[in-house]
This record gives sequence, structure tokens and C-alpha cells, in this order.
Amino acid sequence: MATLLAYLPGFQASHSGGLVEVERWFDHPVLLVGAAVVLIVASVVVELEFRTRRSQIGGAAALVALGAVGLPIAFLAFVQGGDGRAVDRKADPDHPARVLTVTDTAFSIDPVYHVELVTGSGWSARHWDLGTWGEGGRDDFKRAEWSGPDQITVTGRKEITVFTVSPAGRPSEPRVAPR
Repeated sequence: MATLLAYLPGFQASHSGGLVEVERWFDHPVLLVGAAVVLIVASVVVELEFRTRRSQIGGAAALVALGAVGLPIAFLAFVQGGDGRAVDRKADPDHPARVLTVTDTAFSIDPVYHVELVTGSGWSARHWDLGTWGEGGRDDFKRAEWSGPDQITVTGRKEITVFTVSPAGRPSEPRVAPR
């Protein structure tokens, strides 16, 4: 139960506006849920008595079923683990505590770019999702940059998206214009 409760703050922090460090420490569902399953299995094994043949067969069948389900999940978590490959990181020239990050989060060859604004530092740092470009096979991302004071421009092949950053560090709703 404790591992599941530890995951809840990480899940909440993974959303736009969440605390960066809380997400980094606690947003690991496979690891935390896996630890919960291991602890449950250990408690069941300790509690049960395996003196009869029937209980031994049942315990072995349960462990085989758990391995058949758990090993593929662990493999996928290992292969897809991590937050992606960092592509670009640019600090705001006027406010060094504001950083624009671009991450390739694709699992395949075709890139999928996730753009975020990170404001603040340390435990008070927050991340704001600006969007994802390149989903569905569209190669529509060119660059993301600080285009002026408190202004972020994400340039694609067909459109330009502009965000204004408030003095508190929160991005505005995007303004999209054709290129």
C-alpha cells in the first residue's frame, strides 16, 4: 500500500504545472507497482503453508503465472524506460531560471518532440507542457526558441505556435498562425 501511495504524488506532478523533482522521484509506476506486487507475493508465500502437495502445485502455478505476466512488463519498462532523449535545452536570456526543453519521446525511428517550459530551480521547479509535435507520422517540428522577452516560438513546417510567459512563469494559451 505504501508504494502505491508513494506513486500518487508522482502521478500528480507529471501533469503540466507539477513539481519537477517530485515527478523525477515518484513517477515510476512500473517500479512502484512492481515492488507492491513483489511484497504481496512475499507476504502470501510467508503466510501459506506448503506441506501438502496441492498447496505446492497451487503456489508453483501462481508463481509461474506471475512470472508470465511480470517479466514482459519488466522488459517493456526497461526498453521504454526513461523520459526520452534530450534534443535541446535553452535558458531564457532575461530569466535564467526559465528553461525551454525539447525531448524526443518516440519509441520508433520517427521522432516525436515534446516541448516543455521549466520554471524555477530545486524542489520548487515546475514544468509546463507546451505540446507535442510529430505525432501520427507528421514531420512538422523544426525548432523551439525564445523569440523575445517572455515569448516562446515553436516553428513547424506548416504553422508557428507562440506562447507568452507570464511574470510568474506560467505560459499562456498558444497562438497558432500558418507559416
